[in-house]
Amino acid sequence: MGKITHVVKRTGAVVPFRKERITNAIYRAAVAVGGRDRSIAEGLADQVVAMLEEITPPGHTPTVEEIQDVVEKVLIENGHAKTAKAYILYREDRARRRQERARRSAHPSENIPWWKLWEVLNWAVDHDLHTVERLNARIARGEFPQLVRETDRAYNEDITTAAEMIKERRDEVRIVIIAGPSSSGKTTTTIKLSHLLAKMGLSLVPLTVDNYFFDLELHPKDEFGDYDFETPQALDLELINDHLVRLVNGEEVRIPFYDFKTGRRHDDHTPMRVGPNDLILIDSLHGLFPDMMRSVDDERKFKLYIEPLLQMKDPDGRFVRWTDLRLMRRMVRDAVHRAYDPQRTLEHWHYVRKSELRNIIPYINTTDYIINSGLPYELPVMRTRLLDSFARWADLYRDDPLREDAFGRAERVRALLQAVTPVEDESAIPPDSLLREFIGGSCYEY
Repeated sequence: MGKITHVVKRTGAVVPFRKERITNAIYRAAVAVGGRDRSIAEGLADQVVAMLEEITPPGHTPTVEEIQDVVEKVLIENGHAKTAKAYILYREDRARRRQERARRSAHPSENIPWWKLWEVLNWAVDHDLHTVERLNARIARGEFPQLVRETDRAYNEDITTAAEMIKERRDEVRIVIIAGPSSSGKTTTTIKLSHLLAKMGLSLVPLTVDNYFFDLELHPKDEFGDYDFETPQALDLELINDHLVRLVNGEEVRIPFYDFKTGRRHDDHTPMRVGPNDLILIDSLHGLFPDMMRSVDDERKFKLYIEPLLQMKDPDGRFVRWTDLRLMRRMVRDAVHRAYDPQRTLEHWHYVRKSELRNIIPYINTTDYIINSGLPYELPVMRTRLLDSFARWADLYRDDPLREDAFGRAERVRALLQAVTPVEDESAIPPDSLLREFIGGSCYEY
């Protein structure tokens, strides 16, 4: 047992000290500047622990800030200036985000598409769906099938608008980027958009960027030691850029294949070339991340962003959080289609959200169009499926300092679902509904 056994978090909570978290943080910073040697990160973490044990007074429990100071010192003293800079910048970014949260009410974020929110809110008011209370009232009047039709009509109109915009730029656009955070509905939206473009004589040819993952052993990890597939640094961005430039120029490339069972990438695997009426489709979490396609001229791209921009207030007068909607969707989808424990989805959502805030959200307003995938009718469906689980998780994590994020989300979603009238009969939800992507019963193949 080492001298350092616990650490004080910024919240004041005292949690067990784990060297692996230091290793993961150093390796993540190294990956950000092109490094992929985890053994170096492990050796540096050993030095950090040794220095901490040397300088920490007897009986003192070091804080997160004190440990981070030592990490910076070790990186610099060992000649890892670029990694140290990436680590410092990440640390400063986290501090800045904490400050922004503190003053958010006085200084609205520039990353929010206010024009689109006004459009969605106006629709919600017109359809009497702007509060949970009004949603419940419509359900009580037997109007659930009607509000499903109204919601799906608005969503499909958004997709039609996007298709028409692409058609207008068909002479210059060669890449269609469909981006958005986890479980925003990118897959269903892509299928619907493909069908509309096909009627216009255009074809979307997918380039699956998941095939460009580095080998699993080279991936960064999160603070709990899990491999982080949510960060763009897990992808070979240089190779993606090279292939896109060549495809846009009419050349043939051989794209790699990533085997998720083995965690290995096989290069030069599948030939690909696009024709004059083909548009390269990039359906990716990180489609808006600048380095993803920095080598391709902007006029050759059409950037589409998808987010469930639901404008509905809960009984306490607070807007329902979009990230909570996506969390519930992912839980249900993972349980239905992937045999994945939804509790693990909740526990891992913290790094999903961190990656979104860092690599997706800042670029929302660089898009050509935004599609709202928020469905008011998904709340009564999720109430039936998930309320008991969220209540159980809230109790489970209530006094666990290592799971503060999971507890906060569980308690918030539990309160929201508790206020919603449940709907058990899902027959009014059509097979082409976006929600079917998550709850099952879709007419599309995913």
